[in-house]
Amino acid sequence: MEITRRGFLALSGAVGSQAALGAFGLMGPVKAYADELSKANKVKASKQYTTVCAYCSCGCGLICSVDYMTGKIFNIEGDPENPINEGSLCAKGAGFFDLTEANKHRLRKVQYRAPYSDKWEEKDWDWALNRIARLTKDARDKDFVVTNEKGELVNRTESVAHLGSSNIDNEECWLISMSVRSMGLVYIDHQARV
Repeated sequence: MEITRRGFLALSGAVGSQAALGAFGLMGPVKAYADELSKANKVKASKQYTTVCAYCSCGCGLICSVDYMTGKIFNIEGDPENPINEGSLCAKGAGFFDLTEANKHRLRKVQYRAPYSDKWEEKDWDWALNRIARLTKDARDKDFVVTNEKGELVNRTESVAHLGSSNIDNEECWLISMSVRSMGLVYIDHQARV
């Protein structure tokens, strides 16, 4: 039987943890150990895909384990063969699993709170996108009549801003930057700078 480095480390960690807990009299129930083995077997039997963490420019490697039956990700861990992170992840990368649909707290509908209201309402995406487009256009129409010190009409709006996310890659960041610049926005910032 051939064992991989990851399998060896997982087995060593499990055996060492059980030995340490047993020495302190904190040995958990046998069923919990069997559940852990079933997850390990599930990881071995799943399809694994390598990808890159999108949080920063480091490019840490991730391994996503996908269930054959459902096609859903059930585990994300660092890629030990990636030369950047060698299997380790920062706190943001380790929490990457919470971005998947496995997160039970993930919002699936648009939440809207009217001005001066104290409660949230569920809205559909068409309503939300049309409202965002209308408010942006109204702000642009009002601001585009601004002139500079020479009296020339300027192609910009100063009442709408864009704050980028650290959860997008360079290509998405470029695309968003170009699209908001084409709308005349001048207040453009990115979370990674903050």
